[in-house]
Amino acid sequence: MVHRVLFWAGFGVATRVWQLGIEMRPFFNKSSLWAYPVFASVGASFGYWLQGVDERQTAILQDRKAAILEKRARRAEREAQGSSTTTA
Repeated sequence: MVHRVLFWAGFGVATRVWQLGIEMRPFFNKSSLWAYPVFASVGASFGYWLQGVDERQTAILQDRKAAILEKRARRAEREAQGSSTTTA
């Protein structure tokens, strides 16, 4: 989880550097240093939200997978019982 948040925080800082590069402004101007933590925190917030989305989707997929496997097992058991009663 931490690696995803750190990645997106770094992406936020990289976005700020890219913005300043496009504008051809200095990267470390004293009056604009406040923006780096803002961009990093916005990126980290996005990464934290994205991690939550990933965990919820994974949980839903695991539940569905378990339900499908259980359904297949019941069907195989029912078919096995059906074929054993017809052959006996």
